[in-house]
Amino acid sequence: MTRLVRRVIVAAAAALAVLTGVTTPAQAAAPASPAVTFTNPIAEQRADPHIFKHTDGYYYFTATVPAYDKIVMRRATTLQGLSTAAETTVWTKHASGEMGAHIWAPEIHFIDGKWYIYFTAGSSNDIWKIRPYVLESSSANPITGTWTEKGRIALPLDTFSLDATTFTVGSTRYLSWAQNDPAVGDGTNIYLAKMSNPWTISGTPVMISQPTNAWEKVGHTVNEGPAVIQRNGKVFMTFSASATDANYCLGLLTASASADLMNTASWVKTPNPVFTSNAATGQYGPGHNTFTTSEDGKSDILVYHDRNYKDISGDPLNDPNRRTRYQKLYWNADGTPNFGIPVADGATPVRLSSYNYPDRFIRHWEYRAKLEGNVANLADSQFRIVTGLTGSGTVSLESANFPGYYLRHRNNEVWVEKDDGTALFDADASFFQRAGLADTAAGVSYESYNFPGRYIRHYNNLLYTQPVSTTLDRQDATFYKQ
Repeated sequence: MTRLVRRVIVAAAAALAVLTGVTTPAQAAAPASPAVTFTNPIAEQRADPHIFKHTDGYYYFTATVPAYDKIVMRRATTLQGLSTAAETTVWTKHASGEMGAHIWAPEIHFIDGKWYIYFTAGSSNDIWKIRPYVLESSSANPITGTWTEKGRIALPLDTFSLDATTFTVGSTRYLSWAQNDPAVGDGTNIYLAKMSNPWTISGTPVMISQPTNAWEKVGHTVNEGPAVIQRNGKVFMTFSASATDANYCLGLLTASASADLMNTASWVKTPNPVFTSNAATGQYGPGHNTFTTSEDGKSDILVYHDRNYKDISGDPLNDPNRRTRYQKLYWNADGTPNFGIPVADGATPVRLSSYNYPDRFIRHWEYRAKLEGNVANLADSQFRIVTGLTGSGTVSLESANFPGYYLRHRNNEVWVEKDDGTALFDADASFFQRAGLADTAAGVSYESYNFPGRYIRHYNNLLYTQPVSTTLDRQDATFYKQ
């Protein structure tokens, strides 16, 4: 759309409003899910993380420890606060017999007024006799409270089984877990059952996922670690696949919330993994995730573990350096989750949506910066807002999937280019972050460091640095962090 045509449309709309008595809003609505940022990693040497956001205002966090010998927990009123919160051991493995080895993947849930921890354990005299178990506490604070062992979850098939999680759809509570069935073949599959109480399943379980794709069978044949998030009448279940090294990744199952979830046909597996290692950001083996929400409840947060190196000596299970990490989970226009890529360590990136085209985001395409909607490759539209390359109170916008590349202006066009270390590049890639020119309360605008008065703005869906003078100019130069 040309500038002239846009101005004619704006003028016509204004005239129509005067004639009809209808007024247009003074500003676009701020996004329903504003940006949330974290500093990764959250917890070193903490794998299989699980976080529960409780009504008491605290987030409760537990995870697997490298010694596989206990269950630890910490709490904080903010997600970032969990990174420095004190950690308490709430339960320790048995000295002998059941629950005496391989204490894995604890999850903390609050059900019908009581706390429950679901975890996996082996036996001291058979460490690979892996089974799911449950603890219960009626204390208000599960960290200081007393825990009662409810024992092993009784499953019809007494085989290698792990990673139990629980969730409700409607009024029905379910248990999902990973298990080996010799009749099916090697490895583990994902199963589902209804529950009669928090430690007992009812009826006959069904297998809802089996590792059949190549990406589910690298190193080991694995579907494990189910986790559920629900949105707009859909149930999305992530699971982890392949060996727990750099090949570890997330897959996705989807079902309608109104379907019979105990019917295997109700679940559809996405053909390719949805979250994988990324060499550019230095993140390997992302998996065994959970979901939580931001403090304001407006953003969904992906919680997972990975390593910041690819090569592992020996069995990955003996490598202690899986770390807990966060990043925002985004949603596509069709209502499906978009996981993007495991972002680099440090501050997490944001997306910048347009004030006057709220469904469009700043993104790079063949290194040109532009405005576009429905960005399937999410990371193309994610930028880390970092200290400006010139300092001087400025910021620079670093590409999420091309670390070391920044938004910079060149001949008044905005590109994503690699920092060449020159003073000119530093100046071209530095901006003053201002209150939004069209929305000072919630928006942001970016003024050029070396050309004061010129702002990043969109024009015909491409980004430029230009002076602003009109209402339309100010709208084109205003963005929202998401």
